[in-house]
Amino acid sequence: MPDPLTASYFVSSDIRASEGETYDVIDPATLCLVGQRAEVTPAELQSTLGTVTAAQALWKQVDAKTRAQRLHALAHRIETTDLTDCAILMSREMGKPYPEAIGELANCAPIFRYYAEMARDDAGKIAGTTQTGSLQFARYEPLGVSVHIMPFNFPVLLMCWTVAASLAAGNGCVVKPAEAATLSTLEFMKVFAELPDGLVACLPGGADIGRALVDSPLTHAVAFTGSVAAGQAVATAAAARMKPAVIEAGGSDPMIISSHAPVDVAAAGAVTGAFHMSGQVCTSTERLYVVDSVHDAFITAFAAETGCLRIGNGLKKSEIGPLVSKAARDKVERLVADAVAKGATVVCGGRIPPGHQTGWFYEPTILTGCTTDMDLMHEECFGPVAAVVRVPDFDAAIAGANASEFGLGASVFTTSLEEAHEAYARLDAGMVWINNPMIDNDALPFGGWKTSGIGRELGRQGLDAFRRSKMVIMDHKPVRQDWWYPYPDDWFLETGGRKRN
Repeated sequence: MPDPLTASYFVSSDIRASEGETYDVIDPATLCLVGQRAEVTPAELQSTLGTVTAAQALWKQVDAKTRAQRLHALAHRIETTDLTDCAILMSREMGKPYPEAIGELANCAPIFRYYAEMARDDAGKIAGTTQTGSLQFARYEPLGVSVHIMPFNFPVLLMCWTVAASLAAGNGCVVKPAEAATLSTLEFMKVFAELPDGLVACLPGGADIGRALVDSPLTHAVAFTGSVAAGQAVATAAAARMKPAVIEAGGSDPMIISSHAPVDVAAAGAVTGAFHMSGQVCTSTERLYVVDSVHDAFITAFAAETGCLRIGNGLKKSEIGPLVSKAARDKVERLVADAVAKGATVVCGGRIPPGHQTGWFYEPTILTGCTTDMDLMHEECFGPVAAVVRVPDFDAAIAGANASEFGLGASVFTTSLEEAHEAYARLDAGMVWINNPMIDNDALPFGGWKTSGIGRELGRQGLDAFRRSKMVIMDHKPVRQDWWYPYPDDWFLETGGRKRN
């Protein structure tokens, strides 16, 4: 297990200790000291932005083939580096079970390979000419320096999603890691030594550092993942400075269990959808709409599957680790208490595990009889709680699923092809999963509707988020055009002007 670390800020292959204020990093499972993190100073932030700006000026001139080679080399370094210590550190500082931490890191290299090749195809467009002898086309160029403000739940993978796209587009990148996942992010940053010095930097800190990065005239685009309130603040600040922003602001994802669903498969899928990483996933299933004819059988199977889950330290054999903080668990307790007070029934869970009084643990919880007056149905819980609503039919399930200000993802279990097609067409969400929740694909856009965000990560849209288009009109032979000044006299009304072609 790695020794406690003091967080530093990182510029490519050079690691420097910050002179900023330090804070203890506490293991949410044991409440023991993991290490310390430091918040960079304003002077360090400004100096680092200057370094990244200088590196980006050279990077944007690198041809697409060579840039792809460098990104493939980075991917190879990730694949061949032993990231065990990084995964252990991630589990220790934010509670994620080790299999999920090492699995997250294993998924980082492919995104760099994907965008390495995607960016080689510029996808500019030759347009039909509006004038004889003219070549008219669009091309893409980098924005400059992009800011990446990261969440604690997938601190490295989600950073790689947007950093890979931004680098492929020709930008430099500045990462502000989550406060609860700073140490593991810094550990992972060492792989970027494969790239030109200064091109990627990590600046630890809190909200003030994030605001300073968004506000700085030396940054030109923003990628953010976090809460709705913080996402709205970041989007507003970016818009005020005319900076493009990709905002992934979480959700309260619904899952529909149709009368045509295979109950055993749906129950297992619901356990993963609701309780994966203790429900601390943006696309976690939080609201379940179960058709009346299968409701009771589904709840029985759902509870049985949930009972198989092991609770404990993420570095031991467990599926349910602690929540990231006391504040996170306090919120879960508040939402469950409110639901119960308003008539919900606790099928299982609903409490701190008796054998885990130390740490921020909470049992995976199933609530039935949930209604729209419960806070749980309108707030993002971000904990291991599944709120179940009994509905008469599939149409009512769709209506209930859409009755939310969130619109990140939605899941459906059914064997009816008609219902499957109806679901993806009618659900108000940026992503729809049918019989297999929470899957993503590097080649498809990831993001939400409504308050769940703006812009997209991954796919072609994820690349375009970090570059700007330029229209080019080029006449290979200079000639005087008939529409140039001065106009012929017979074009004017007072001389009996004619209609222009």
